[in-house]
Amino acid sequence: MWLRRDLRLSDLPALQAARGTDDSSVLLCFVVDPRLERSAGERRLAFLFESLAEVEQKLDGRLLVVRGRPEEEVPRLARIVDAEAVHISEDFTPFGRRRDEAVADALGDIPLVATGSPYLVSPGRVTKDNGEPYKVFTPYHRRWRDHGWRRPADSTLSESAVVDPSDLGRTGRIRVPKAPVGLSFPAGEDAALARWAEFVDNGLADYDETRNDPAADATSRMSAYLKYGNIHPRTLAADLGRGRGAQAYLRELAFRDFYADVLYHWPHSLWHNWNRQFDDIELDTDDAARTRFEAWKAGRTGFPLVDAGMRQLDETGWMHNRVRMVTASFLVKDLHLPWWWGAEYFLEQLVDGDMASNNHGWQWAAGTGTDAAPYFRVFNPEAQAEKFDPKGEYVRRWVGDVEADDYPAPIVDHKAEREEALRRFGQIRDS
Repeated sequence: MWLRRDLRLSDLPALQAARGTDDSSVLLCFVVDPRLERSAGERRLAFLFESLAEVEQKLDGRLLVVRGRPEEEVPRLARIVDAEAVHISEDFTPFGRRRDEAVADALGDIPLVATGSPYLVSPGRVTKDNGEPYKVFTPYHRRWRDHGWRRPADSTLSESAVVDPSDLGRTGRIRVPKAPVGLSFPAGEDAALARWAEFVDNGLADYDETRNDPAADATSRMSAYLKYGNIHPRTLAADLGRGRGAQAYLRELAFRDFYADVLYHWPHSLWHNWNRQFDDIELDTDDAARTRFEAWKAGRTGFPLVDAGMRQLDETGWMHNRVRMVTASFLVKDLHLPWWWGAEYFLEQLVDGDMASNNHGWQWAAGTGTDAAPYFRVFNPEAQAEKFDPKGEYVRRWVGDVEADDYPAPIVDHKAEREEALRRFGQIRDS
């Protein structure tokens, strides 16, 4: 069993498949890929390594961790234990698909068996009647609900079913790497289950009304746990009733599946405009643009809600979703900077940085993604603050006194930049 984005032991269909009907013995392994070590932000690495450490502890030290290229390490380990098969949860990202194809080729006669995925409904399953993928969320959402999903899987393990790597020779085993930085909340399956139980008891019923309040601890904070598979969305969906809060939460899980589906069908959209019509839109990339970008990253734009979000991100590695939309809109519509600058910076900082959700969320803000009517949406950061942080609690928490002498003046005029953004989009539309 080759673990990747499924760092848990419960509700893990691939582990259930590896055990088989005869409770076969299973070697559980994780390959620390140097490519991902180089590309992942320190907080994501910390969450990954802390999650791995918990899995190892739950297995009484029987998790085999190695470092190297998976197409070399996985076949090598499979040969050491004379494996009948290598089991995985399917990965649908462009990188993951290429990696798994390379591993399958290197395994030769040993099958690479994919069971389940990190999603309620795996990419490619929800299509129009003619088999084409959906480009807009609302009709996707309706068909997604009709498709449905399985109940949580029973993947309990007996101790005798787990191969002890200590009994094997020349595995190249390494210790679970230490987290490079501290985290603002704990990683791992136990923490995920505890946080979810707390949210179900205290936050779910009112989620539809409170989820847009950045000052309140009203969101589930499950995104990082879902990112690394400390918990499966099936486990969450099984606890959702028919109340308005529960249905609003289920819709967010649908968005997660939708963006994964978009990336699966249009892999170019990871770092390029999904809507190629906007490839020629005018963007600012000169030295002045870089200076404004640095002010945005530092939370010193002179727009309190934007600055509060960026400072929360810098300090904690997390940002409230409403504020993510506001800060993203400000970068692409007020500062006219490339959306991928912001997407890359978010991935560097976020604990929950998920490629599909992050980058397509940025394209939603930029107006270059799957949204049906994107170009005229420009968030007013002051109006957003009045609506969603009317008492200024969130801003005070992260910025302090906006009347202080050292707080910067606004770096742009929002009204003027909104008109400029519409002008630039108008040029593309008219052409």
